[in-house]
Amino acid sequence: MITPESLAKSGTEHGEQVALMCWCALNVGKYPELQLLHAIPNGGARDRVTAGRLKGEGVKPGVSDLMLPVARGGYHGLYIEMKRPGEKAKPIQLKWGELVTEQGYYFCVCDTWTKAAQVLTDYLFNYLKR
Repeated sequence: MITPESLAKSGTEHGEQVALMCWCALNVGKYPELQLLHAIPNGGARDRVTAGRLKGEGVKPGVSDLMLPVARGGYHGLYIEMKRPGEKAKPIQLKWGELVTEQGYYFCVCDTWTKAAQVLTDYLFNYLKR
């Protein structure tokens, strides 16, 4: 059986994010808003032509990995920057977080799927306040 824990075993950022999305699928009945959580495919290695095409389409460095367009606790929505366990966000990612926070969004960096799941739960259920 595929579980978030088994998906995160790789110890990669990808594994952590896939594990989180698995957790969301398992908990969408409890938190229906989780169906709105989506990935922003901004990173990854690309050839020059693809990178240029995506830049033209609006891909920007530093944009967070995940976005939940659900208003709670005075915030317009939630951005999550995923990292592999122990990894820190890059300055350009933190700058993006500052910019969206100034616009009324909640921003966080999570280095495990369990931390991200807790943030989502707190955001949706406990209504994090500014």
